[in-house]
Amino acid sequence: MPERADVVIVGAGFAGLAAAMALREAGIDDVVVIERAASVGGTWRDNTYPGVACDVPSHLYEFANHPHPDWSGVFARGDEIRTYLENVAAVERIAPLLNTPMLDAAWEDGTWRVRTGGSHPGVLAASTLLLACGRLTEPKIPEVPGLESFPGPIFHSARWDHDADLRGARVAVIGTGATAVQLVPELAKVAEVTLFQRTPAWIVPRDDRPYSPAERAAFATDPALLARLRDELYLEGEARFASRSGDRDAASAARAAALDHLAAQVPDRALRRALTPDYAFGCKRVLLSDAFYPALASGAVRLEASALAAVHASTLVAAGGARHEADAVVLATGFESTEQPYAQLVRGETGTLADHWSRGMTSFGSTVVAGFPNMFVLDGPNASLGHNSSVLMIEAQAAYAARTLARHAGVRRVDPAAEAAYSAEIDAAAASTPWIAGGCRNWYVDERSGRLTLLWPGTVDAFRAKLDTDGGEFLPVTIERGAR
Repeated sequence: MPERADVVIVGAGFAGLAAAMALREAGIDDVVVIERAASVGGTWRDNTYPGVACDVPSHLYEFANHPHPDWSGVFARGDEIRTYLENVAAVERIAPLLNTPMLDAAWEDGTWRVRTGGSHPGVLAASTLLLACGRLTEPKIPEVPGLESFPGPIFHSARWDHDADLRGARVAVIGTGATAVQLVPELAKVAEVTLFQRTPAWIVPRDDRPYSPAERAAFATDPALLARLRDELYLEGEARFASRSGDRDAASAARAAALDHLAAQVPDRALRRALTPDYAFGCKRVLLSDAFYPALASGAVRLEASALAAVHASTLVAAGGARHEADAVVLATGFESTEQPYAQLVRGETGTLADHWSRGMTSFGSTVVAGFPNMFVLDGPNASLGHNSSVLMIEAQAAYAARTLARHAGVRRVDPAAEAAYSAEIDAAAASTPWIAGGCRNWYVDERSGRLTLLWPGTVDAFRAKLDTDGGEFLPVTIERGAR
């Protein structure tokens, strides 16, 4: 392992690869990528549950400079995306140090000192630290009395136990979010499924289909066709922002479409009532599925319309009082999203990143943080989307970081006032949206402060313009030239 680099990138998922490519394009080659797992891929390496797929159209969920004509369908499977990322890393000759976790990182005497473990233990000294650790990496395990007493297989959906034989088993799935709507229809084909639903989701048609061999051949031979499709998908995504963010007419139309979808697929009124949300459209993540409702309507899945409240050995007790026997439990309960685990490992000028974010994640430009010189965070504070492809945001952030490093040598510090102003701007933009005022609990909002800390409350166009305008000359950043 090298002892020094200009830039250390932590993570080798979409964000880490995007950063490495952007830095190379800017002429910055002294870069080391470390990855705690045994391969690249991030989310798409970790999630291998039955039915795992992306809910962003495949031709928009890819790097702009690596179009892939051979996606199997409108929405890519998880294994396809992992293979895509592995191929991009190979083509770009990005070779991360695998099985190499960041144990901690500290800013000392103008240098980041990154302590690593695993296959490459040691200390890396770097001028710049770029965190590409992801936001959906650490499974959230619910605090349920007696959960540890369950005698059978119990695992989180992102840590799928492929050795567990679930054929014919009574399987309880906890949660009805994006993972569950993909997992449950597949699991119901082989097991007896009971689904614990704390809160129903707004679900709209997925309209997935495979691409024909002729279509894939046309994509491969006509780059212009592929570019036009990508542009169309991008504009469709940007148009969805209105319904997700609370525009009255757009939200009303989208809500009606979701209710029509529910009514068409669930004829039973009682079941339909249990599956109907009582909060504003867009407050929680809007889900896409054509298979989830039919699985419940067919009777193949038993809906328990309340949360899991307690576990007594193999008996699962619902908040509504019902008791269910289970042979296995799958926790589709999401991730530690607002309190990022890596934050406690990173120490800046006056404390840890977790200290700085103790009231919720803040930043300037969703990318740089006051008190943490020469550090960039990708896919962190207010950099997620509820309406379009997150890869677009990651690429914008990677380009911002590369421009900063290419234009300005030395120590770069963010003005705390600029970070505070940016956070206030985010708060003002979010205040009237469904994410804050929609009458639900969601993973976009930090419960410690009630602030929207995950989502960017605007369009991708607006985010790009923000980085280009406010970040074009990096005025909020103090440069100590020549410092190391």
